[in-house]
Amino acid sequence: MYGSVSEKPAPARGNGQHILVVDDESRIAELLSTTLELAGYRVGTAATGGEALDRVGRDRPDLVILDVMLPDLDGFTVCRRLVAADENHPPVLFLTARDSLDSLVTGLGIGGNDYVTKPFRIAEVLARVQALLRTRNRRREEPSPHYADLVLDDTTRQARRGRRPLELTPAEFRLLRYLLVNAGQVLSKEQIGEHLWVADHRRYGDNAIEKLVSRLRHKVDEAGPPLIHTRRGFGYWLGGLASG
Repeated sequence: MYGSVSEKPAPARGNGQHILVVDDESRIAELLSTTLELAGYRVGTAATGGEALDRVGRDRPDLVILDVMLPDLDGFTVCRRLVAADENHPPVLFLTARDSLDSLVTGLGIGGNDYVTKPFRIAEVLARVQALLRTRNRRREEPSPHYADLVLDDTTRQARRGRRPLELTPAEFRLLRYLLVNAGQVLSKEQIGEHLWVADHRRYGDNAIEKLVSRLRHKVDEAGPPLIHTRRGFGYWLGGLASG
């Protein structure tokens, strides 16, 4: 059972933001659409990946709720194309079956923001939608995070060190942002794994994090004083020159 509009209604949370629901199961699309509209959102729907891409390009929604399994393109392909087409793409909330959680890590790594597993509760979907929209609005209002000559632009999803642009993968960008907003604080591998991969992060182990940090450090510190440091036995931190 995927939830019901007869569940105890949540207070209206939307402020007219536009949400696109992408699911080929009409009953799920109708359930989500009705509930989101009652919660104060404007809602559009799409039943295929191709239709979803067209609607995003035309309607510019504030958030996309995207089923992983679609009849033409899978949700990961749709998400990848959204990211490639627009660096300021809307946040993506995946809908996925529980037995697809392993592959979902891929989706989160290419630009997806969060997920809800089927069968889902309406209250959980509303909470995730509200959180993603709040985060997006806050990032629009906040100044670009920076440290010394290192600057990140959340709008364009780009980073630079001084005048030098940094060619970062999505995972590297998220890691650098996490280090940057926690500048001066040592972050453990477990904290980094939870932040980057969310679902089943332990299966990736310390080695994957070490390799990711190594690639990022090479790009950031290639032509300047080192900003990314290792605190052996504890984790990694971003800040001024290491003290030894």
